[in-house]
Amino acid sequence: MKSFNEISFKGEKALIRVDFNVPLDKQTFAITDDNRIRAAIPTIQKILQDGGSVILMSHLGRPKEGPENKYSLQHLVKHLEQVLARPVQFATDCIGQDALDLSAKLQPGEVLLLENLRFYKEEEKGDTAFAEKLSKLGTFWVNDAFGTAHRAHASTAVIAQFFPAEKRSFGFLMEGEVKAAEQVLHQATPPFTAIIGGAKVSDKILIIENLLNRATDIIIGGGMAYTFKKALGGQIGSSLCEEDRLELAKSILDQAAQKGVQIHLPEDSVIADKFAADANTQSADSDAVPAGWMGLDIGPKAQAKFAEVILRSKTVLWNGPMGVFEMPAFQTGTKAIAVAVAEATKKGAFSLVGGGDSVAAVNQFGFHDQVSYVSTGGGAMLEYFEGKVLPGIAAVKG
Repeated sequence: MKSFNEISFKGEKALIRVDFNVPLDKQTFAITDDNRIRAAIPTIQKILQDGGSVILMSHLGRPKEGPENKYSLQHLVKHLEQVLARPVQFATDCIGQDALDLSAKLQPGEVLLLENLRFYKEEEKGDTAFAEKLSKLGTFWVNDAFGTAHRAHASTAVIAQFFPAEKRSFGFLMEGEVKAAEQVLHQATPPFTAIIGGAKVSDKILIIENLLNRATDIIIGGGMAYTFKKALGGQIGSSLCEEDRLELAKSILDQAAQKGVQIHLPEDSVIADKFAADANTQSADSDAVPAGWMGLDIGPKAQAKFAEVILRSKTVLWNGPMGVFEMPAFQTGTKAIAVAVAEATKKGAFSLVGGGDSVAAVNQFGFHDQVSYVSTGGGAMLEYFEGKVLPGIAAVKG
C-alpha cells in the first residue's frame, strides 16, 4: 500500500472522512477546542497542493431524530475557513441533490463540507445504499478519522467497497496513528512497559490480557489497583473495588508470573477521608488503608518505583491516569508518570500515550510534545490494543 505522501491527488475529488466531532459552546456554537480540526489540516493541504479538491464528511455529537441545528456542521465553516485560509462551501445535506451539485462543480483547490452524517440513522447502521450515495460525491476515498476507526459505519468502512484499492487511502493522521500503534504492538523494543490506569479492571481486562503476551512490565495504577490489592489479601478501606473481579485479578497475576511478566502495583497511596477536592489526606501502604479512607492517587514510594521501571524501558505505552488527577490534591502521581515517560523518551524510548484521560493529563501538564506520539482515538486505540481488528483500518487496507 502506498504511503499517503506518495499519492498524487491531481484532478481527484478526495472524499475525506474526518473527525470534526468538536465541542461547541451551547449558546454561541463557537468551537471551544479545535484540536481535531487542526489534526486534519495537513491531509487537506496536501490534497489541495497536489491540485485536487476536497469534500469533507464528519459526524458531530449524537443527534437522536434527524437534523438539529445544534449538531449542524455549518457552525464549523467560519473557523475552517480561517484555519485553511480559503473559502469553504457547505452542503446542507450529506447526500441528495445539493451535495451532488456542489461536488460536481468543485474545482481543484476548492473545499466542500457536507452536513452531519449522523442526521441519517443509516450512517451508524453501516447501510450499504447510504454508503454508495456518499461514494458518488468523490473519486478517491481518504479515511483520516482514527477516533471512529473501531466503528463499522457507512462513511468509515462500508464505503470502501465503492472505491478500487488504488483509490482509497489513510490520511496523514490515520497513517501516523496506525504506524505508532503497530510499532508498540508488533515491533516493540524490549524492555516494553505498559502503564495501565483508570477506575475499573473490567474496562481494561482485554488490553491487559493482550499485553501479557507482549510487554515485559505492566504498571497498574488508578482505582483498579485496589481490586488487585484486595485480591492479594490487602485491606483497602473504602477504596474502589470490583468485588466480582477479585478472582479475575488473581488469575491475571498468575498468568503474568507464568509468562515472566512483571506486574507492578502501587506500594503506597495518597488516601482521603472522602471523594472531594478538599478531603483530608495522608499517605498509607496500599494494602493497609484504614476503614473509611480511600486511595485516590499513588504515593511517593510507588511514584519512585514506577519511574524507575519506566526509565529503563525502550518502549512505553500509557493508557489511563494513576489517580483522580482532575483534583489538585490527587494529581501528583499522574504528573510523576508524565515526567518519567518524557524522561524515558528523551533517553531514546518510543512512547505512545493513548486513551482519553491519559491524553488529557499529558496535555494538562504540558508534556504532549515530549512523548513520541499522542493518540487522538480513545476507544479506537483501546480496541486496537485489545487485539481487535478495526473496521476503519481493514477497509482501507482491503
